[in-house]
Amino acid sequence: MTGFSGPSAAESRITVLLVEDDEGDAVLVEALLEEVGADFALRRARTLREAVPLAAKVDCVLLDLGLPDTTGLDGLTRLLALDSRAAIIVLTGLDDERQGERAVAAGAEDFLVKGQVDGSALLRGIRYAVGRKHAEETQRQLRDEQLLAAEKTRLERGLLPSPILSRGEGLGLEFRYRPGGSRMLLGGDFFDVVRTPDGTLQAIVGDVCGHGPDEAALGVFLRIAWRALVLADQEPSRVLRTLHEILEHERHQPGLFTTACMVTVSPDRRWARVYLAGHPEPMLLVDDRVVELPRDRAGLPLGVLPDSTWSGLDVPLPPGWSLLMYTDGLVEGRVRGDTERLGSERLIELIKQVARIRPDWPDAPDVLLDDLIARVKDLNGGELDDDMAVLLISDEG
Repeated sequence: MTGFSGPSAAESRITVLLVEDDEGDAVLVEALLEEVGADFALRRARTLREAVPLAAKVDCVLLDLGLPDTTGLDGLTRLLALDSRAAIIVLTGLDDERQGERAVAAGAEDFLVKGQVDGSALLRGIRYAVGRKHAEETQRQLRDEQLLAAEKTRLERGLLPSPILSRGEGLGLEFRYRPGGSRMLLGGDFFDVVRTPDGTLQAIVGDVCGHGPDEAALGVFLRIAWRALVLADQEPSRVLRTLHEILEHERHQPGLFTTACMVTVSPDRRWARVYLAGHPEPMLLVDDRVVELPRDRAGLPLGVLPDSTWSGLDVPLPPGWSLLMYTDGLVEGRVRGDTERLGSERLIELIKQVARIRPDWPDAPDVLLDDLIARVKDLNGGELDDDMAVLLISDEG
């Protein structure tokens, strides 16, 4: 059918699909819209089969319930099941108003009785139906966004726990967590810190491969499992082995792995044992010196090989030490004018720069973290693409 041009250019054009097998009724609808000068693009389908591929391309569907290939409300049900923004108005006969009411209850925006509507009423009905449909869609999108925001908040709460560490224990703790800036999707980076009854400090930083709510949920699951195992006084290498087994059973796709760095600090704060599962090694900071720990005992990420094992590396801790643990989001940012990523070596140089400029940073470790992250972002030219978790544990004894 042809389109109609109305006198009001200010009104936006609405596309209408008329699904009607009766030629007389179809001509009547066209005449009514032409009579009021409606600015519509009108298309025609004679069966539901013809209508289905067209319904997603229009603003409104005028649907006759008496089509040759439908019975009752079957046609309406099929159109409502489509991923379409079209408002649906049902056309009924003079003796079938009850069917129209049932159609509205089933999801149609409105029903019109053939022979009892003029051009103005038809135009008004179409515009109102389209307006209601758009308002409903806007409300639905808003609800979806609110639900996603609430789910993200819950997941972030699970990824960012309240460390089990009391003040006055001779240890300081600072942490930062940021989701990837370009995607604004939740990732699987997680951390936790627990002080056991004998005074030992246990800490973990982990990174589930990938981005999104599934990875975040898995990160929450692994962090909670880690805390439970530590509080149950499990030996650290056994803790990693158990997390590996949990990951194999709980991951939502084969091959998904997790990197982790786990640190045990002795009650006297004079040594640490570091376990690496495919994760960047922590950095030992003393004043403006940075000691990058060896990786000779680094193991594979969790979830890679079924018989993986992990052994610890003992590290002596000099007085006034700080230990920086982080996920690779901190070192995988770009450097403007360079094709290489930032990397751990340049991160060490940035730490040294901040420590020299802020010689009092041991008394304000939050300054060190904030300045360091700001410099990493500046080199990247803005927010980092990957998620980032950073944990700084300091000797305050």
